[in-house]
Amino acid sequence: MSGPADGRVADAVAGHWVDRLAPRATRPYLRLARIDRPIGWWLLLLPCWWSAALAATRADHPWPDPWHLVLFLVGAVAMRGAGSTYNDIADRDLDAQVERTRSRPLPSGQVRPRAAALFLIAQALVGLAVLLQFNGTAILVGLCSLAPVAIYPFMKRVMSMPQAVLGLAFAWGALMGWVAVFGTLGAPALLLYAGSVAWVIGYDTIYAVQDIEDDEIAGIRSSARLFGDRLKLAVGLCYGLAVLCIALAVRGAGGGPLAWLGVLAFAGHLAWQVWSLRERDGRGALALFRANRGAGLILFAGLAADTVALGWLY
Repeated sequence: MSGPADGRVADAVAGHWVDRLAPRATRPYLRLARIDRPIGWWLLLLPCWWSAALAATRADHPWPDPWHLVLFLVGAVAMRGAGSTYNDIADRDLDAQVERTRSRPLPSGQVRPRAAALFLIAQALVGLAVLLQFNGTAILVGLCSLAPVAIYPFMKRVMSMPQAVLGLAFAWGALMGWVAVFGTLGAPALLLYAGSVAWVIGYDTIYAVQDIEDDEIAGIRSSARLFGDRLKLAVGLCYGLAVLCIALAVRGAGGGPLAWLGVLAFAGHLAWQVWSLRERDGRGALALFRANRGAGLILFAGLAADTVALGWLY
């Protein structure tokens, strides 16, 4: 199997700097780390930032810790790349059977498995270096995230909704921002985590709409296939649960009016996604999936602004 002549991946952002400016020898590795598809690290990062903002509110800090926000950004990029590389190593034979994924560096032959494994180790070491900047409890909690990451690539072979395991992994940052401040986990962090898991299941179900036909042929399981003609209802329920749990987390952390405005705007964005979702519309599904960066940033803006406002008032 070979990908496009220029090595680009099918669902990458058009005209990305990786395809225009990066040295040619590095491009397959940057694509393996999904640098040309930044939505992945954004979605991994946002629960970290939500959690950092909620922790700042609960701790009466004037704003979310800027150093923590930077560390979470670097860690999200590194660990998204490491997780994607690991996933592609495990899935290279399956990816070769799906139109959207057969242009990835491993199934297309641009990168060999051994080189990919070494690249995986390098990215994981960057992630570890970031993690070691936090307190001991945060380090332990962060290391525990490796369990769902390790098993996720194999879940699509044995369970009908592998997105649930992806949710456990991608939502982990909802715990990290809180434990980085307090050195322990509290009810708001656990509620935020539950809401983030539901959010991930919802948006990744939308993402899986792109591959329904190929997944049926290859025997790959997904929540989009499982839900079938109840797709909109199922995504709506996931998003509704996400909003409910996040709202309870905000209440538990003592959030003020701007935090609630952020939750309301976030809920409105998710409702728009459900209303716009169409079965078997792969292009539309990709656009809705990517729109979750905006939804997450809206929520973070509300949570962070609320922390700043409360700091001024008190």
